[in-house]
Amino acid sequence: MLDVPELPFSITPSPAGVWRRDEPDGPVLADAPAHTDFYINPAGPDSTDAESILNAATLLGTPPAGDFQFSARVGVDFQAQYDAGVLFIWLDQEHWAKFCFEYSPAGEPMVVSVVTREHSDDANAFTVPERSVRLRVSRIDGIYAFHASTDATTWQLIRVFRLDGSVSDHQIGFEAQSPTGDGCTVSFDEIRFTGHRLADLRDGS
Repeated sequence: MLDVPELPFSITPSPAGVWRRDEPDGPVLADAPAHTDFYINPAGPDSTDAESILNAATLLGTPPAGDFQFSARVGVDFQAQYDAGVLFIWLDQEHWAKFCFEYSPAGEPMVVSVVTREHSDDANAFTVPERSVRLRVSRIDGIYAFHASTDATTWQLIRVFRLDGSVSDHQIGFEAQSPTGDGCTVSFDEIRFTGHRLADLRDGS
C-alpha cells in the first residue's frame, strides 16, 4: 500500500518498487520502467504497427459508489516517444481507459486518451507547452468524462464514454509508462477526489 490520504479509498501499487512519496504532502512519484505500456493494437497481433503491451506500472483502488470527480496535476520528465503519466480506469486486461499526458511523435507534450474494449483506440486532443497539465476523470451515473485544464480554472471536455462491466467493479488511480524508451519519472500532485456530481460536461466547469 501507498498512503495517499487525498483519496478516500486504499490503493495498491504494481509493481511495488516503482511508486513512492518522498514527503507526506509531496507528489506521488513513479519511475516508469523501460518498455512499459497498456495498449492493445486494434490491428491485431500480426500488425507491423505498435505491438500490444500490458505491463505499465499502476496504482489503483476501488472508489466509493456513485458519482465522483478525480483529478491531479500530472508532470512528466519526457525522454522518449509515448512517455506518459496517466489517470487510469481499470476493469480487466481487455477493458480499461487511460487519460494521458504523453510525449507525441513530434516531440510535443500532448493530452491523449485511450479506451480499450478488447482493442484500444487512440485519440489525440491538444498539445501543452509546459511539462505538466491537470487531468480529471468524472463518473456520472454509468458514464465517464475526461477533462483537461492548463490553468486549473477552465476544463476542456476531451471525451465521454461508457466502459464495460458494472461500475462497482471498476478501479481508478494512476499509471506511468515508457513504451519506447528507457524509462521516465512521472509526478502526480494537487490530487483531489470529490463525490460532487459534475453538473455540465461542456460549460468549462
